[in-house]
Amino acid sequence: MAREASARLTGEFPDVRYADADGVSIAYSVRGDGPLDLVLVPGNLAGILTCTVDPEAERHFANLARFARVIQLDRRGLGMSDPIVAGGAPPLEQQVADVVAVMDAVGSQRAALSGSADGGMVAMLFAAMYPERVSALLLHSAWARANEGFDGSPEEIELARARRSQQIRSQWGDLDNPWGLRWLAPSRLADPEFPRILARVQQVNGSRAAIAQTMNASDSDVSAVLPLIQAPTLVKCQAECPVRLAGLRIPEHAKFLAEHIPNARLSQTPGTDMYFGANSTAAARQDEEFLTGTRAVPVTDRVLATVLFTDIVGSTEQLAALGDQAWHARLDRHDALVRAQLERFRGREVKNTGDGFFATFDGPARAVHCAQSIVDSARALDIDVRAGVHVGECEVRDGDFTGIAVHIGARVCGLAGGGEVLATSTVRDLVAGSGITFADRGRHTLKGIPDEWTILAAETAVL
Repeated sequence: MAREASARLTGEFPDVRYADADGVSIAYSVRGDGPLDLVLVPGNLAGILTCTVDPEAERHFANLARFARVIQLDRRGLGMSDPIVAGGAPPLEQQVADVVAVMDAVGSQRAALSGSADGGMVAMLFAAMYPERVSALLLHSAWARANEGFDGSPEEIELARARRSQQIRSQWGDLDNPWGLRWLAPSRLADPEFPRILARVQQVNGSRAAIAQTMNASDSDVSAVLPLIQAPTLVKCQAECPVRLAGLRIPEHAKFLAEHIPNARLSQTPGTDMYFGANSTAAARQDEEFLTGTRAVPVTDRVLATVLFTDIVGSTEQLAALGDQAWHARLDRHDALVRAQLERFRGREVKNTGDGFFATFDGPARAVHCAQSIVDSARALDIDVRAGVHVGECEVRDGDFTGIAVHIGARVCGLAGGGEVLATSTVRDLVAGSGITFADRGRHTLKGIPDEWTILAAETAVL
């Protein structure tokens, strides 16, 4: 009888369409026709088909559709979106680009974003990168840094990740003991059907291999971008949630987010659940009140951007050795190859500095890949190039980028040796799961920049 009741409460199979994101199909569905757009950026348990197997999830999504046009998507590699075929977990910047593709496909120029669990990191990065497209931000049981409590040497971290992957591969979607059964929604453990419901939720949201792979991207750290979020933000969780990541419980993560995001408000309601619980209707009403009752905040020209500086090593000496005509011919070939790589990796040339370039990117992984390709291609011209990459706050004025992040990027490039791509720790923290590895180059004082900075050399990039 309980099983029949659950079947009646779950939603119908939604109308699913696909957005093209760099040749990858991202599944999405739209329900409701309210006056505002609400984009749901899910964690690993709140994809499109969750509503078909869990009545609480269906109730929550249906309540949201009462006041908004709800745009729901399956993240790359999960649900009905294309699988990940190579290159490891999709970096956060790629997942942000996937959200952009879905919004463009449905004609949404500006929307509220709702990010849950690790989907919250994608939503926060999106809000910092595209402030003009975000009217408000909802964060449910989210965090800026998880890392699953991983600390220690690279070998120890990889061993901890392997243990996590093994646990997922043995429990994800198991009908009797699904992954996270005891701590995802403690309030629902009295329901004898909940283990099967949770198992089915996991089965429709991703395979065991896909979940193990995509969780590597959740080891990123978006703490540095929080001050750049301009949209009014509601940070939500249940006050007694027992889930612990990186040594902190979910309520402590929520407090950190609320303290570091401007225009943020913290809401900790009674309860223990991280996943959909019996309070789904009240949660949707709180979202409605926040989204329909908040005042618009003017968007400034401050954006999160990745800056790349390249420089030819020993250009003056080469000019003296070759002479003006031969050197300028070689320099023209250098400029052409740099612009070709910028186009390949979707970089934007800001300026040519004579013997180098200043460019910006939507995400750091593409910038690192581009820098390494420039360095490798330049060797064929007998030109030694160095590069520096940083992510931070920039001001955009008439197509030019200014701000401290620009100065940091230039200083990091100046530290690099020939053929070397250096980056800040901020870059490393945002490209987890991308296949890029780094070697520590120590802490450095950058001229004119406060504090010391951890500098790393990008070594391996899996394209």
